[in-house]
Amino acid sequence: QVQLVESGGGLAQPGGSLGLSCAASGIIFRLYNMVWHRQAPGKQRELVAAITGGGTTNYADSVKGRFTISRDNAKNTVNLQMNSLKPEDTAVYYCNALGVTISYWGQGTQVTVSS
Repeated sequence: QVQLVESGGGLAQPGGSLGLSCAASGIIFRLYNMVWHRQAPGKQRELVAAITGGGTTNYADSVKGRFTISRDNAKNTVNLQMNSLKPEDTAVYYCNALGVTISYWGQGTQVTVSS
């Protein structure tokens, strides 16, 4: 049974930081590209950051220089460090394991940026 479990969401002030983590089980983790997506109320889900099994990263323009994605293939985890948070970063953040022919999703974790 495949499980992706996100943790670390919550409330942050503008300019603050939060770290998200996603723990994967039931997959050969190193074979999957890992992606963080987010969905704000009334908006479409969007890609935030991605990392290949080998560690190559990609970011949405809106988060470049502020967010950092990383992974630990030994621990089957992927992390998203979010700095200099803005109110527009408020969304539900989803972890996604993207394989060649299949994709798995976590349940999402809420991030709210507000003063």
